[in-house]
Amino acid sequence: MENELKELFHSVFGIESKEIYFAPGRINLIGEHTDYNGGHVFPAAITIGTYGVARKREDQTIRFYSENFSELGIIELSLTDLAYKKEDDWTNYPKGMIYYLIEQGYAIDRGMDILFYGTIPNGAGLSSSASIELLTGVILTDLFDLKIKMLDLVITGKRVENHFIGVNSGIMDQFAIGMGKRDHAILLDTNTLDFEWVPAKFGEYAIAIMNTNKRRELADSKYNERRAECELALSRLQTVLPIESLGELTEECFDQNKKVIADEHLIKRAKHAVTENQRTIKAKKFLSENDLTSFGQLLNASHASLKEDYEVTGIELDTLVEEAQQFPGVLGARMTGAGFGGCAIALVKETEMDHFIKQVGQAYQEKIGYPADFYIANVDDGARKL
Repeated sequence: MENELKELFHSVFGIESKEIYFAPGRINLIGEHTDYNGGHVFPAAITIGTYGVARKREDQTIRFYSENFSELGIIELSLTDLAYKKEDDWTNYPKGMIYYLIEQGYAIDRGMDILFYGTIPNGAGLSSSASIELLTGVILTDLFDLKIKMLDLVITGKRVENHFIGVNSGIMDQFAIGMGKRDHAILLDTNTLDFEWVPAKFGEYAIAIMNTNKRRELADSKYNERRAECELALSRLQTVLPIESLGELTEECFDQNKKVIADEHLIKRAKHAVTENQRTIKAKKFLSENDLTSFGQLLNASHASLKEDYEVTGIELDTLVEEAQQFPGVLGARMTGAGFGGCAIALVKETEMDHFIKQVGQAYQEKIGYPADFYIANVDDGARKL
């Protein structure tokens, strides 16, 4: 792979580069739609991700090329004009990283050629945009010898997403991709950014990623609507409770005070945020104790809450998850990511994996009318130079 990408770089840009980088995608094991509610998330970096080959230039020109969007050819920009432009398409993600790092005072004083190649399926909800952001951060750090911590690149990536692109997302994606560690998930408190690596070894089981192949555009989905609903529920709870976020509440405290929200719809949204956060904290305990059966039950409960209380699943995700949950070699399954399409995960016995893919895939095709895709995810290190 690495040599092929270096050769591709040479054929696209007409020069050679020996510098190659990788940023993983991520799955979230559990803790969905909790990050912007001040709760915990439990993501892991995976071996599917984005590769980059890069070289510094002597002038102010930046040339981007993605093998995934080869029909767009080389997209050329100037270091002196890094404003967001819709017509610059996917390059707004790396451009945003350059823009904000310069704004923070880092000396990025020359142009560059960067080739991207992603193995993350487009629109699958495995966080290809954050992968590109952190990959760009690692490339810039190396090319320009920037003295910058990974956590600062993570925060900059979130800023690109929120303010440059305009998606009101939390920090989980960038954090998992930047701070990932092989065979470990990250229990992250999104309020404080306190985190711990938790062993994520699944023994005779493996994580199957099931892609609905229904495109899910985060900015256009009901994501911002759900966020606003939770903020409104929180503001009503704050009239009786001294809290900053829904993530501070136990289930018991929520049940005692939920009547102040006075709207069934909003109560359901807040209930998901509170119960999902508690499930995520329990997940750390079960994985630490290697209690995969209890961990699998949490995955099932998470999906039920996302379907019934948060209403972000849809027929495609529900079909995959329900078929997976009925399969004998599965300990648990749930949607992962923002929902409305994208992916689900299942904890599947490795010896049953081929049978699982065939059976669940067939049931999905029959019900939905087009195929799902399946990938086996191994838990990987974070963004880095190879």
